[in-house]
Amino acid sequence: MAEHPFTREDLEALRQWDTPTICNALELVVPQRRGHGFTVRPMLAADPKLPPICGLARTGTIRAAAPSGRPREQERAARLGWYEYVARASLPTIAVLQDLDDTPGVGAFWGEVNSNIHKALGALGVVTNGSIRDLDMLAPGFQLIAGVVNPSHAFVHVVAFGQEVSVHGMHVAHEEVVHADRHGAVVIPHDAVRKLPAAIDLIARREKVILDICREPDFDVAKLREAMARQDEIH
Repeated sequence: MAEHPFTREDLEALRQWDTPTICNALELVVPQRRGHGFTVRPMLAADPKLPPICGLARTGTIRAAAPSGRPREQERAARLGWYEYVARASLPTIAVLQDLDDTPGVGAFWGEVNSNIHKALGALGVVTNGSIRDLDMLAPGFQLIAGVVNPSHAFVHVVAFGQEVSVHGMHVAHEEVVHADRHGAVVIPHDAVRKLPAAIDLIARREKVILDICREPDFDVAKLREAMARQDEIH
């Protein structure tokens, strides 16, 4: 297993904050990443009330609009290969599956069975531009962030895995750290993981100055200008 500059506890700690907060912190820690590295289209969460997930990416591609054309044995080998790939991890994972069809989501890879399999293999959830189903029968606590909901498998099959994928504008490579919740998902550079808590604390202290002044009954633009100046003094 590859060694990482962070621990399981570091990833778990990031789950206390929502994904927009993580994005805010990344703007401070890696400002060159401000315009990319996150999903840019609306996504839906199977259970919006679940906490955020944060883990190592297990990347793959699927199709569902037409049969794969492979013999049954090869089809099963591809599916088992994907499961073996997901299982090879020393830290919690997040499956990131790109649906390659012209109309993503024709058939759902994710439902009752696959949510339970992946949870048992150590995955916290999935981020996909494809579809999900079985919303009332999913593995408890397993989060699915998806493009659409669809009732059918259609001809869904694994195409490949372990390569870079793109899900709603977010490019993700194998072993990259992904943080996701009902807002979408973002990639966290490895060397930024341990820097985020301090950045989040700084942002919270700066934002508090503005939020406090907004609650005052005599709030006006002059007070806002003064509060914004005070923000700059917080380090």
